[in-house]
Amino acid sequence: MPVPFETLIPYVIITAMFGVTGAGLSKVKNMQSGGKRHRWSIDQWDKQMMDRDRRLTGYLRGQTDNPVAPPGFELNHAWKVEKRFS
Repeated sequence: MPVPFETLIPYVIITAMFGVTGAGLSKVKNMQSGGKRHRWSIDQWDKQMMDRDRRLTGYLRGQTDNPVAPPGFELNHAWKVEKRFS
C-alpha cells in the first residue's frame, strides 16, 4: 500500500527542526567554550582548574603560558566571602 506524500511533509519538518536545534545548540556550546569542543565528565579538579583559567585569562577555557600572574590575581581568589551579619 503506497504512502501518500502528504504524510511525509510533517516528518520532514520535524526532522529538520531537530537538526536545526541540535546544530544550534552545538554551535552555542562551541562558542561558549572559546571555539573548543564541549567538555564531558568534568570532575572537581577540572572545575577548579577551569575557574583558575577563567581568573587568569577571563575565559572559562582560556589558557596562558605566562609564568607570571597578571596584576590583581592575588586579590582575585576563588574563595567566596559571604556576609553573615548585617
